[in-house]
Amino acid sequence: MLPVIGLDIAKRVFQLHTVDSDTGEITKLKLKRSEIVPFFSNRSVSVVAMEACGSSHHWARQLRSFGHEVRLIATKFVKPFVKGNKNDAADARAIWEAAQRPEMRCVAVKSEAQQAILALHSMREGLVKARTAQLHQLRAVFYELGIDLPEGRHWCVKRLPEAFAGLEGRVPAMVIEALRDQFQLITQLTERVESIEHKLDWFRRSDERCQRLLEIPGVGLLTATAVVASVGDATEFRSGREFAAWLGVVPRHSGTGGRVRILNISKRGNSYLRAMLIHCARAVMARQKEHSAWLQRLMRERPWNVAVVALANKLARTVWALLAHRTSYVR
Repeated sequence: MLPVIGLDIAKRVFQLHTVDSDTGEITKLKLKRSEIVPFFSNRSVSVVAMEACGSSHHWARQLRSFGHEVRLIATKFVKPFVKGNKNDAADARAIWEAAQRPEMRCVAVKSEAQQAILALHSMREGLVKARTAQLHQLRAVFYELGIDLPEGRHWCVKRLPEAFAGLEGRVPAMVIEALRDQFQLITQLTERVESIEHKLDWFRRSDERCQRLLEIPGVGLLTATAVVASVGDATEFRSGREFAAWLGVVPRHSGTGGRVRILNISKRGNSYLRAMLIHCARAVMARQKEHSAWLQRLMRERPWNVAVVALANKLARTVWALLAHRTSYVR
């Protein structure tokens, strides 16, 4: 049986906790960042457990290259094992204890390529938020000056030339110039968003998994590339149901005394992927002319948002089936 090491990672100081299986001796050790690679490269093969947090995938790849078995554990599963006051030593001990639980689920280690694609998604999301904020601010200024711009980026931008013309002679020229500069910033943000989307499209063309996912109704470029980059090997999930539960599009249960209540969705796992799949479900329900009998009955008997999440759950299971079994979507 391999020895287990609990490793609490940080930017500069790493805390290690392990127990000798023969003597029961407890080892607590602080290591600097520069000491991690020499320490583990010279150590016998072990099970190294870490919290799934910032830079954990990088260190997992490093330790795997030395032959160690790495287990990444979600922070919420480690927290119950922290005893007493929270500090690095207590965290390392909690990680060590959590790693030895037989039913503990671990996070799959991502490759550098996966993290690179997810970085593009993160940058795009930040740019979209910044563009939306700038556009809302611009609409607010025009509204205070008596010009009501329509909602939605496309229609708002289309009306802006007319809105600027309406301000001529009413407000100082320096104010109009500042508003035009902000409009130019919105245009630049849009160009950067489109540039990232072109990069994601290049990845989509080079990966056959993305091309198969795009055959699913409602699934587009962003969802397909985000799923492939986040999931990696879909066979790590035992079923489509488990994959949907990981995304949080399943109801929470609360029960006692033999009575179980079905609550709202759990919202566990990757919130970005969950949002993408829910958007896909909304697109299918809003635009598809001929719905299946199952979806038609669901839309009649359940509220709109409940039907959307149910369809998102079905899409998640379909995505898992295509990735795990390497098949194509059949309409």
